[in-house]
Amino acid sequence: MNFHEQFQDTLNASRELNLLSNDKVNEVLVKIAEAAAKSTGYILRENQKDLARMENSDPKYDRLKLTADRIKNIADDIRNVASLPSPLGRVLYHNVRPNGLQISKVTVPFGVIGIVYEARPNVTFDVFSLCLKSGNACILKGGSDAFYSNQAIVSIIHNVLELNNINKHILALLPAGREATTELLNARGFVDLIIPRGSQGLIDYVRQHATIPVIETGAGICHTYFDEFGDLAKGAQIIYNAKTRRVSVCNALDCLIIHKSRLKDLPEISNLLINSDVEIYADKQSYDVLEGIYPEHLLKPATNESFGTEFLSYKMAVKTVDSFDGAIAHIAHYSSRHSEAIISENKANCDLFLRVVDAAAVYVNASTAFTDGAQFGLGAEIGISTQKLHARGPMALEELTSIKWLVEGDGQIRP
Repeated sequence: MNFHEQFQDTLNASRELNLLSNDKVNEVLVKIAEAAAKSTGYILRENQKDLARMENSDPKYDRLKLTADRIKNIADDIRNVASLPSPLGRVLYHNVRPNGLQISKVTVPFGVIGIVYEARPNVTFDVFSLCLKSGNACILKGGSDAFYSNQAIVSIIHNVLELNNINKHILALLPAGREATTELLNARGFVDLIIPRGSQGLIDYVRQHATIPVIETGAGICHTYFDEFGDLAKGAQIIYNAKTRRVSVCNALDCLIIHKSRLKDLPEISNLLINSDVEIYADKQSYDVLEGIYPEHLLKPATNESFGTEFLSYKMAVKTVDSFDGAIAHIAHYSSRHSEAIISENKANCDLFLRVVDAAAVYVNASTAFTDGAQFGLGAEIGISTQKLHARGPMALEELTSIKWLVEGDGQIRP
């Protein structure tokens, strides 16, 4: 089968989704969650084939790795999606015109969504559950790193769909390789929207080559500013959590910005990081403070490349600033506009930070690790949008819908 035939099958299947009731969709999602849990052994065996081809020092290794607990959490997320209200058919606007025309704006599916992603097999489950719930078919282009894992997951989903008399072509998995990516990015007339999930390099490639609308998600260069009015105990815990909770995800901390008046507290702030062997790339002022206190093998002088880098590992930059404005300027220059945080007990500074920092999620006295659809109460997410058109921040069900205008009349004609 050629790519265009596969795309046509998915397009045709997407139209059948309009006939499925929300109750049926929820029933199928619950069955997929049950099938995922029952197939844990099979999924892990296939995942191990992928892991065996990757060095465990690779930052993508943790993203690629599935465990029994992670599969259980995935199944729980799918059940959670099933429990959420349908995003479809919501009336956003209604007006009766003087001539009697009734005009409504309602939410509808996009139709077919293409997802290009790297070594994240959990995305296969997450994307499908959100797309099914929002009435969209999906075409997935996973990375070769997760080939066996993705094949296993798609086979499980297809089996549940067929047992429930639903066209399995609402979910398509393209083969690994650049050719499939190129075909998907140019599938005008078949695909309505492309969402890339992965590194900045992947996102840039998709944006530059797609002839279909793109929503950029994934890359996160995240900062936390420890203000001159920051609480030491609170800040140390927030920084440790943001950096080490899970280093390979896009909401992990990459750069600690510290006010020069609080450099004396930097050893205590960084003390917890030693437990996780976090490498610190420190500017001169912070390096001078940490030298002889922070382990020598973990402390390195910062270079220009240390800032504006998404580390995705146990590495972190430290930047000293002279003022609040200096912190804002540093963030504005290096941020990917994903998640930014301030630690401060000064309400005026906190309020100003919330107002002037340009990012999808802006925090006061909390870890950037919370930038997640489930943590925001949205259910599983399809990604974190770092752009401003259509959707921004965690993208869940509502962000996977478009709108349609419905106009009902009784013979009206326009003069």
